[in-house]
Amino acid sequence: METKKEVWLRGEKDPALPPELQPAADALLQAGEELELLLKDFPGTLLWERPAGVAAVGFHLKHIAGVLDRLLTYAEEKTLSPEQLAYLKNEPVPDAEPVRDLLQRVHAGIEQTLLRFRGLSAASLTAQRAVGRAGLPSTVIGLCFHAAEHTMRHTGQLLVTAKLLQNR
Repeated sequence: METKKEVWLRGEKDPALPPELQPAADALLQAGEELELLLKDFPGTLLWERPAGVAAVGFHLKHIAGVLDRLLTYAEEKTLSPEQLAYLKNEPVPDAEPVRDLLQRVHAGIEQTLLRFRGLSAASLTAQRAVGRAGLPSTVIGLCFHAAEHTMRHTGQLLVTAKLLQNR
C-alpha cells in the first residue's frame, strides 16, 4: 500500500494565499487529514474520557475549532465576541455532540481559517496586533503560524490520547 505524502510535500500550492502562509496552510490541512484518519471509527463513548488526567479527545476537537477562530480574529485586528468567549469557556465541558459533528467542526474551522488567510495581503503580515485582554504583542504572521502550530500540538496530543483509549 502506497503511503500518501504529507501535504507540504505534495507540491500543491494555493495561489490565492500569500506565499508566506502556505506552510501554515499545509500544517492545518495535514492536521485535518490526520484527525479524519484516526477518528473515522472512534467510539463516542470514549470522547470525554481523560486517561491519567490528560485532556479529552472531545476537548481537543472543540479547542482546535475555537482557537483557530480566536487567533484569526486577533489577526484581523478585532476583539473576541461574547459568543467566542462563551465557546472558549465551554470547550472543556463534555456534551453529547457526536465525534463526526466535532470533527466536522474542526474541518469547517480549518476551511474558514484558509479563507481568512486568503484575505490577508503579504504587506499586512508584519502588522502588529494585540492579543487577548492583556494586549500581548504579536504580528499577523505570528498569529497565523501560531494557529497552525497550536492546531498541530493539539492534534498530536489528541492522537496519543485516542490511541491510549482505544488500546486499553
